[in-house]
Amino acid sequence: MCKLCWLLVLILGIVVSAMAYLFLIKGETVAATDGRQALILEAGERDLVLGEMRQFLEAVQTIISANEEDMDSIVKAARKVGFAAQQGVPASLKKKLPLEFKQLGMATHKAFDQLAIDARDLGDKQQIIEKLGELMNNCVACHRIYRIDPATGKK
Repeated sequence: MCKLCWLLVLILGIVVSAMAYLFLIKGETVAATDGRQALILEAGERDLVLGEMRQFLEAVQTIISANEEDMDSIVKAARKVGFAAQQGVPASLKKKLPLEFKQLGMATHKAFDQLAIDARDLGDKQQIIEKLGELMNNCVACHRIYRIDPATGKK
């Protein structure tokens, strides 16, 4: 009886590990023609991800163009795309995104939150711009590795 229990535990462990790998780590990507990994997303999912990227870009523009005295605009722009902004991403989309993509995204949201804190507490525009430059490395890395293709097969 004990051997059967251990066998069932082992099988269950393998199944759970495989599911975790498929749903949390691997994601749904294919090799793209340009050497990157293509995320194959439905129209609504694609719109959501690209919309988030546009919000990042708008925040960057606001931060760069803000006056030295206008730290409040920087704080608001950075908070808008901070960690709270990624709440509400559907599980169906999270399943399709590979772990590295999710890690880059989370790190970017958290970096914007830190940028907001630094702008509020330090008020040094030059330091904010330097930190923004570091944060942008996440954007560059993500765009270097991934592209988003529609699920219809059009590329």
